[in-house]
Amino acid sequence: MLIPIVQAGHASGLPFTVATGGIITTSGDYKVHVFNSSGTFEITNLGTDAVVEYLVIAGGASGSGERGGGGGAGGYRTATGLGVTETSYSITVGAGGAGVVASTSSKTPGNSGANSVFHSITATGGGYGGHFVNSEAATEGNGGSGGSGGGAGTTDGSGTPAGGGSTAYGNNGGNGAGGGDTAGGGGGSSAVGGNATYKSAAGAGGNGTASSITGSSVTRAGGGGGGISSGSGGAGGSGGATAGVNEAGTSSAATANTGSGSGGGDSGNGGSGVVIIKYLFQAA
Repeated sequence: MLIPIVQAGHASGLPFTVATGGIITTSGDYKVHVFNSSGTFEITNLGTDAVVEYLVIAGGASGSGERGGGGGAGGYRTATGLGVTETSYSITVGAGGAGVVASTSSKTPGNSGANSVFHSITATGGGYGGHFVNSEAATEGNGGSGGSGGGAGTTDGSGTPAGGGSTAYGNNGGNGAGGGDTAGGGGGSSAVGGNATYKSAAGAGGNGTASSITGSSVTRAGGGGGGISSGSGGAGGSGGATAGVNEAGTSSAATANTGSGSGGGDSGNGGSGVVIIKYLFQAA
């Protein structure tokens, strides 16, 4: 049984942090707050530690339409020891990028994911998948993880760096194959997206990253697989991303609250982000 210890500056007399907001669970001596949508994290009593652990993942991007590149994963930011005060913190959970339908938007790039925010931490939304073009480089989005290049008529589409080029937040997307009608995979939080092979195979999405912040290991923020003109699209990266498809297929949406990208070819929505906060609530 815990016996409250009266401390100066803590009206409740509790020596440990007390807070509200999100979905609250217990993992050993820690409370875990999971925000699957935007809300408020309010600290009503600040413990002597005065720090939290966090995982902030932005929304994943969608892949492009016909022969399009896979969407990049949302930025992935996590650390321990973030100082907090006895106040309310606004939580923003970024949406995934809206999907693109190949039959009506064959040369339209995908859509970037939205940022997620907690305290001083901002995770950047994933970069959109590049679109198919006939005689020029495909465009691709820059974000938490880079979107991949689309299949290009004569020139490779190049994946752009993740925000700042740092693997702490994400990775580059893969290249499309010039003349091959095959697209690259979106960057994941732990690996770059795969390059397409000329007239052969679309690139796979980069893998996501495992975290045990909730008490069990969960992998999130994988990149979407690249699309292809015919045959099998690139595989989605681990962690909730989806595979790319060919012109006759339809990609499903990436898993919600993973920040993963969706596959190119005829994409579903990118996965929405998530914010998770963990702190000590009783003696270890």
